[in-house]
This record gives sequence, C-alpha cells and structure tokens, in this order.
Amino acid sequence: MDEYLKKEYWNGLIKMSLSKLFILKVLFEEPLHGYEISKRIGSITNGCCAPTEGALYPVLREFEKYQYLVCKNETVNGRQRKTYTITPKGKEAYSIGIAAWQETAQVLMNSHEKLTQ
Repeated sequence: MDEYLKKEYWNGLIKMSLSKLFILKVLFEEPLHGYEISKRIGSITNGCCAPTEGALYPVLREFEKYQYLVCKNETVNGRQRKTYTITPKGKEAYSIGIAAWQETAQVLMNSHEKLTQ
C-alpha cells in the first residue's frame, strides 16, 4: 500500500473529512446557494477543501434531513436557486466539530514536534 507514502492520499482523506465542517462554517457566516458554498470554501482554503458538486449536494440534503440547515427556494434574476441557512442545531454541530478538530490538530502538532526534535 504505497499510497500511504503519498501526500495526495492524505490530502484527499483530510479534504473528505473537513468538507462537512467547512460547509457548516460558510453557512454559519451567511446563507448561501450551493455554487457559492463551494466557491467560498475554495476561496478560504485556497482550493484545498472545496467540495465538488457531486459531493456537496448529498451533504446539503443530509444536513437538511437532520435539521442542521434549512433550504429555501428563491428566484434570482429569473433563475431558481436553493439558498441554505444554518439552524441552531447546525451551529451547535459546527461548534462541536471545531472543538474536535482543535483537539486533533493539537495532538498532531505535538507529535510533529517530537518527530522534528
């Protein structure tokens, strides 16, 4: 399994793990439609974690199903768009997710320091 020796493998794994958290992050800031969610995540992560359309919409449907966000159909410039807004439950999930990633990041940083000593 030489893939474990490739940075691309680890980057992909991290991206998949973080995409849900980044979706909640951008919706925490303001309601957005799907394309703008992906664009905003790409911008704040320098392209690292922007979900593809095929990955984004299933997550949005899951979040909506479990009431982490609500979806509202709107017409903008004659076009139908779904705008997603985070709910209080979604804000709580985002807060818990951030705390979990902070703990994990600290453990990894401590491990990295030991490797480089």
